[in-house]
Order: sequence, then C-alpha cells, then structure tokens
Amino acid sequence: MLERPQGKAARRGFRKTVFGVALAGCPLEQKISEFHMVKARGEPLAALGIIAVDNPMLAATGHRICNDCMKACIYQKQEPVNIPQAETRTLKDVLELPWGFEIYSLLTRWNPFDIRRPYPKPATGKRILVVGLGPAGFTLAHHLMNDGHTVVAIDGLKIEPLEPSVSGVDPLGNRVPFEPIKEIRQLREDLDRRVMAGFGGVAEYGITVRWDKNFLKIIRLLLERRRQFAMFGGVRFGGTLSVEDAFAGGFDHVALCAGAGRPTVLEIPNGFARGVRAASDFLMALQLTGAAKRESIANLQIRLPVVVVGGGLTAIDTATESLAYYAVQVEKFLARYEQLGADISWSAEERRIAEEFLAHARALRAARPEERLGLLKSWGGVTIAYRRRLVDSPSYTLNHEEVEKALQEGISFAEGLSPTRIEVDEHGHARAVRFAAEGKEIELPARSVLIAAGTQPNTVLAREEGVSLALDGKYFQACDEAGEPLKPERHAAKPLRPDVLLHRRSDGRFMSFFGDLHPSYFGNVVKAMGSAKQGYPVVSRVLSKSARASSRDDATFLARLNRDLRAVVHEVRRLTPRIVEVVLRAPVAARRFHPGQFYRMQNFETLAQRVPGTTLAMEGLALTGAWVDREKGFISVIALEMGGSADLLAYLRPGEPVVLMGPTGTPTEIPRGENVVLAGGGLGNAVLFSIGRALRAAGSKVIYFAGYKQMSDRYRIEDIEASSDVVVWCCDEPPGFAPRRPHDRSFVGNIVQGMRAYASGALGTQPVPFTAADRIIAIGSDGMMGAVAEARHGVLKEYLKPGHVAIGSINSPMQCMMKEICAQCLQPHVDPQTGKTSYVFSCFNQDQPLDQVDFGALAQRLAQNGVQEKLTALWIWRCLNQLPPERKAA
Repeated sequence: MLERPQGKAARRGFRKTVFGVALAGCPLEQKISEFHMVKARGEPLAALGIIAVDNPMLAATGHRICNDCMKACIYQKQEPVNIPQAETRTLKDVLELPWGFEIYSLLTRWNPFDIRRPYPKPATGKRILVVGLGPAGFTLAHHLMNDGHTVVAIDGLKIEPLEPSVSGVDPLGNRVPFEPIKEIRQLREDLDRRVMAGFGGVAEYGITVRWDKNFLKIIRLLLERRRQFAMFGGVRFGGTLSVEDAFAGGFDHVALCAGAGRPTVLEIPNGFARGVRAASDFLMALQLTGAAKRESIANLQIRLPVVVVGGGLTAIDTATESLAYYAVQVEKFLARYEQLGADISWSAEERRIAEEFLAHARALRAARPEERLGLLKSWGGVTIAYRRRLVDSPSYTLNHEEVEKALQEGISFAEGLSPTRIEVDEHGHARAVRFAAEGKEIELPARSVLIAAGTQPNTVLAREEGVSLALDGKYFQACDEAGEPLKPERHAAKPLRPDVLLHRRSDGRFMSFFGDLHPSYFGNVVKAMGSAKQGYPVVSRVLSKSARASSRDDATFLARLNRDLRAVVHEVRRLTPRIVEVVLRAPVAARRFHPGQFYRMQNFETLAQRVPGTTLAMEGLALTGAWVDREKGFISVIALEMGGSADLLAYLRPGEPVVLMGPTGTPTEIPRGENVVLAGGGLGNAVLFSIGRALRAAGSKVIYFAGYKQMSDRYRIEDIEASSDVVVWCCDEPPGFAPRRPHDRSFVGNIVQGMRAYASGALGTQPVPFTAADRIIAIGSDGMMGAVAEARHGVLKEYLKPGHVAIGSINSPMQCMMKEICAQCLQPHVDPQTGKTSYVFSCFNQDQPLDQVDFGALAQRLAQNGVQEKLTALWIWRCLNQLPPERKAA
C-alpha cells in the first residue's frame, strides 16, 4: 500500500484533485504501507504499533472520520483502498483481545517501533496549560507528556466524571487506584444511552453518530490515568482563568486548542425568526444536553420540513441528525404526554404544534421500520440547500463518502440556491425559505431552518479585557522564537515549517496555537491532530531554552488547582416558595467575578438523581453571581423555579461537585459620580445586588425600583437596601410592601407605573431626584425590560434627561455561554437611526442599549422550545414527586 510522497521536501509537488484540493495524503504522515504489510502477515499487534508511532490517538481517526489518505492513494483503478477502515479495524482487532485496551495504552507510551522516542522522556519539571480538549488538545497533551512535561488541560464544556476504578480519578479530582481493563466491553456504552461526557470538544458535539463515540472514552483514559496529567471541565480560558493567572500560577507555557468559534450569520430578513437556528446551536444541544436521549429532560424543538443552509460537513451532519432526531423527539413527546394525562396550558399555536407532534408520533408508532423514512419525507423531510453545485460543495470535495451516506439516508440536496429571506407565518414562526436561483426566486417550505454557513477561528480571547494578543486577519498572529511576527502557510496540512508560536512574553515564556485556530491546520479533525504532532517539538524546544527554574513538586501544584478550579455545593437555601439560592465553593470563579457577569451552572449527569425512565440532569442554567466571598472562595447564585431545570437546584446536596463555568459575559460598566436608576423585575433583583453596591462604592447615587408580581416573591431585603440610596418597592399584589427605612417608598402596581409615580412626586419627596438620572439599568423579563424601554419615550420622557444612558441585561436563550461558539444567544439589534439590523452574542455582552434591542425578536427566540418546555415542566414535577423522601429537597 503506497501513497504519493508525503515528506516535507515534497510539499510543493503535491498534486491536486479536479476540485483544487491538494492530495497531501495523511496529515499525520502515518506509515500506511508498513502497517498494511504486517497486518497482511497476520500480525495485528505489530500493525497497531506501527500506526501508533505517528498516530497514537488513532481511536479518533480512521473510519468515518477522515479520508485524506484514500484520495491520495495511488491504487485507484476502480475504488481507492479503504485505508481508514483498515486502520480502525486494526485497532478493534487489538482492543477485542483480552487486556486489549491495556496493550493499546502501552503502545502509546512504550513502543519499540518508535526509534526517536520509544518511551516517555524523563520529567522536565515544565508545566503546560492546554486550553481545549478537542482533537488538537488531547493529541498535544499526549505528546507533551511523552516529552516529559506535566500537562493540565481545561475545557469550557462540562466533562462528566468516569467511574474512579476505571479512570483513577474520583468526582472531586482526587487520584485513586484504578483497575486494569480485561475486556473492552467494560468501557462500551450503547450509543443511544451513552452519557454525553463532554471530553473531545467538537468530536463530542460536532461529529454525529456516524462515528462510534465510545472511542472518546478510550482516548480520555489514555490521558486521565497518567499522574502528570489533570483536566478540568467548566473552565473557560479568559473567564475562569486568565492569561496572567495561568503564568502567575506557575505554568511555563500555554497552548491554545480552542477550535472553531463564531458561526457565520446570514443577514437576511427574518434571519433569526422562531424555528431558525445556527447548526452549531442545534448540534451542541443535541449532543451535549442529550436531547435525543429518551431519559433526558433537555428541550430541543424542531419541526418538519427542515432546510439546512450550507454545503460543508457540518451541514451534512446537521441534516442527517435532524432527520433522525425528529422521530425521537415526537415519540418521546407522545410517550410523556400519554403518561401525564393532563391538560397543558398551551396557546392556540402551541396546541397546533403539539397536535402535529402527536399525530406524527402515532403514525411512526404504527409504521413498519421500512415505512418510517417514507413518512418523514412525506412530512417534508430534510433538504440541504447550497449556493453552488453539489460537486463544488466542501462536503463533497473534502469527504464525498459522507455526502453519499447522507443521500442514502434520505437527505435531499438542492443546488444553486442562495437564501434571500425567511418567510414567517402569522405567529412569527418560519414557514419557508426564499432563494435566488439563476435569476429567479424559488421557495422551499421550512418549519425549521438550520444555518451551517461556516465558522471563524475562536479568537475571542484577543478581545478579552487585559489580553494583548495580536491578530493576523481572522487568525491569531504567529511569531518566531524571537517573538517576531511571521505568516504561516495557509491551509497547508503539511507546512514546510510548523509555525505554532503566537506570543512571546518578556520573561521568555510562550503561548502557542493549534488546530482550527491555526491558518495551516484549519478544517478537520485529522489536520488538528496533525498540528499537535508537528507542533509539539516546537513547544518542547522553547521550553528547553527557558531559564526559569524547574519544579518537580507536581503533587502540590495539581492539588492546588484541584481545590481552586472545581465547584462544590456548600449550601442550598430556600429564599421564597419559588426562589432558591445555592452557595458554592469555587475559589477561582469567585475571585474573577465582577458585577453583572454570570455563570453556566449544571449538575453532572453521572451524579444526577434518577427515576424510572428519566435522568434529572440540568440543562445549562445562566445564573448571575448575587454575592461573592473571595477570601473563603464562596459564590452565591439565585434561581427562580419555573418548572424546568432550575427546579433541580433545590435537590443539590452539600459536598456535591457541579459545573460552574465562568464568570462569562462582560462586567457591567460602573460609572463614578452618576445618578443611576436600577429597575429589577423578580429574579432580576439578584443580579442588581452586586451592581448597586459597586455603583455606590464608586460614588454614584442609586434609585432602586424593585418589582414583584406577588408579595411572597421578595427576598434578600437587606442586600437591596445596601445596594441603594432609596428603594421603591413595587408589587402587583396589594397591599404592597411596607418600607423598613424612612426614606424608601412603596407602590402597588408594575415597575413602570412605580417609576412614573416616584418621578411625578406622587410618592412624596424624592431623596434622589428621578430627573437627575444619568443612567438606567433594567434587569428582568423581556416584557419588563421592553416596557421600560418604551416608557422612556412615552410616560417617563418628561422626567428623564435627554441623552441619558439606558441599558438592559438581555436574557437571550443561552447554551454554551463560552462567547461566540454555539450562537444560541444571538440577539438582533436594530439601529434606531438607520434601521439597520446587526447581531450580538448576548453571552459575550449581556448589557445592551435598550433602544437597539429588538424585543419582539427576543420574545420569539425565548419561545423556540415553548411547546416542549411546557410538557417538560409537568414531567419534571411528576419525576420529583416520585423521589423517595430521603432524596427530596430540604
């Protein structure tokens, strides 16, 4: 088995396909001929050993992942040799032997075929922070450990704990003895019941079930069992941990492997109407929240017909997964609806959608297996719409096999279509997509529109406060070992030189970048892994030149990180019949918090309570820090129980590890010496505690309007008083609140009415005049903030300064909250002067000008999963009532 020359000296001589794709062969320069030769001789261990020299993480490559080698294979008389299948089969042959996993694990560390590094090098005392645990990150971590370095890896995603006897690490991060694995079936899980473990980045949430994700657990164990390795999920670099924190905390190098970021937004009319999502939003919701699992309480609502806009492999995955998921979605919906047997308070539109789901589920239930695809297609099925021809699409030119498989699974492909508009129904829900096609317009019916129009590298770190990383176009700016800027080769899986350094500090320590962040390696899993293989010697070389003293006390170093980076429940308090406060010990998250920022909080699926048929694992909750105690490492988050995942907070137990990713978002601007109006609706008041205190500490005067629907909803009165110079307590329910301080006021009615009453003097003297307000900060429901925005130009206009600043903390739906990744939080803004629409990632900056926020669009975005959410709320209530008394909330 041969490929065209792959050495760097031959780089300029690579041939290209008719589509202009370079036939560079395997990005990892795997010894394909040699492993085939010994495999043909019946020597599977030798074949695996030869593969592992260049590709020790081969569990992440091979069948249904890559085919660069097939395209460059010279034996193509009829069909190219299926090298990826042979590679994966070789691994499986060994894994299926007794102790097969342990043999594979050994060959990744001790390998007699690896002449240059047959076994790990002696400890260097150098510590490296790897940011991101996708294909580039886990491959780089492996190579750096084999070079003798200590590696700590972080990822913003939730990473579920494994069984300690398998991983050697308990849920709190402590090292414990592990047991060798005799049979590979001990590690395998049924894919439809598998825990979405988070490890693997895009390999976990972006690659769909075309690939056996049990391989991710195998890769994880190759790293996690090693004592010079530690990993932490729910830690976002730039949020929880900053660049300066990393270097000041003892790391000698920081390697960025954070992958792709901002999805491309189609700026067309109704581009984010209800029913329209980014593909990254859909795939992450499907793969990470476990929405497709029948025991999950996650909500992800799609309707048929589905149109996927785009032509890359993400579009293919999105199309095949949406077709498969729709059947699971409606069948789960029907099963829960039948068991609940209750009337649900759906609106007329929601009831029509629910009846559609129920009818489709009953039809699928009655159908024979071979009839199911016909039913799905009769309801509109799934169509990929691409602006060029199929043969020009990235999915076809990069991996035509996946296109073939998608067509076999019933996906339709529509060519030459450029989207111009989303058509909506009378309720604002998508009903069709309008396209330009060869000088005419056509329309495709679509109740769900999934946008897979590409992504940008995740360079958001360059825009974090206090970071001074330079950019080169859409990528980070690379540098040489002297710190001088240089330009790496673009889109070259095998560049002549791996220019992976991006920043040299004054003390000689470096940062580096890999995978989709890098202009040479952007594009797919194997190129990302190739960047790690080609780039790790560069990292080791600059580390060897470092004059910093080496330290070998890794146990103390890792123990400190383990204590500081993990979040553990300290206390759960019920503040009102519907509001719960959770106090967590999370030292770094507490130290990094600034007023206005928030966190993503989740419990672990593996530790979650269960009732028959349901796992009570939360969706990611966006919760703001109410207060912090930096010295003790405590942080408080407060949530309103609304019949969803927030209801599970009361069931957390002291000592239970959880995920508290953040802080994220942008700190609220705290002006000095201004007069500021704070308007808090219900739970929004928890956000304003810290903002009000910070404003007063900066010398500003605060008029605080605290609004509630019911008198029983009020909580933390002392905190509100401490955050204000005067409080106006507003409540819809009479008789209203009695102020405790003589200068505070009370009003029965909504918050806008209360503001007008105070401003007009109807509530008596004004300790701080409303007409002196320089700034308004409103935090509450979308309806409440929209009402404040409108009132400023209506009933409140005569009482407000011209040119005052008005900000709302926008509660867009959120998922990853890692800033410009999944795009669920995208919020349209409309410039009041020009009428032009722009888009803002609310998890990057939640504080937005009230005059620009499109509150109608926000309401539509918040209702994306409305039908499912109402059913799920009743289902969760049913499940919680089934818990035994000793497991119920205090």
